[in-house]
This record gives sequence, C-alpha cells and structure tokens, in this order.
Amino acid sequence: MTGDIDRARTLRNRSTFPERLLWSRLRNRRLLGAKFRRQHPIGPFVADFYCADAHLVIELDGESHDDPESDAARSRHLEQNGLSVVRVTNDEVLNDLDLVLERISTWLSKSL
Repeated sequence: MTGDIDRARTLRNRSTFPERLLWSRLRNRRLLGAKFRRQHPIGPFVADFYCADAHLVIELDGESHDDPESDAARSRHLEQNGLSVVRVTNDEVLNDLDLVLERISTWLSKSL
C-alpha cells in the first residue's frame, strides 16, 4: 500500500499542464459539489481523478497513455469493479475545457 501511495504522490508532483488545468476545475467540490481526488490508487492502478461518491474515474489520455490495449484493459478492470470510466484527451482539456466539464457533469448527474 505504501508503494501505491508513494507512486500516486510522485505522479501528483509530476502532473502535466492538462492535469493541473482540469484539477483546477474539479478540486474543492467546484463541479456539482462532487469531491474528487487526483492520482488516487485503485487496485493495481492509479486513477488520474476519482470521485468515490459517483464511482467515477476520469482518465486523461496523453503521452503516457499511448497503448490503446493497455488503456482498454485498465478501463475493463475498473468497470468490472463497479466504476465508470470517462476518458478525455489532453487536447480536449486544452482546446475545449467547458465541453469536458459538461461531459463529466453528465456522468456525475447520473451517479450522485
């Protein structure tokens, strides 16, 4: 467990600009009052963003997500454990953050 926490902490400290940008809009219950955690360990994975109340994982796909098969396996694992997964690209965050937030809000509205 300590290794997972250390890995998550390292990822938080090395967050990309798109991650920091999205986090600025999710933190402190800014989106529909939902509490998000960033770089949260879930099983063998670290979710980019996680809302426990909504059972929602948000994954930002950028340079570290260049293996579609691995991403699909990761999503399947999370979904088999009762979580919904929303995948967003870094470009979507950078080019249309409002649309990204609208997509996340739609999922939150279904789950909260």
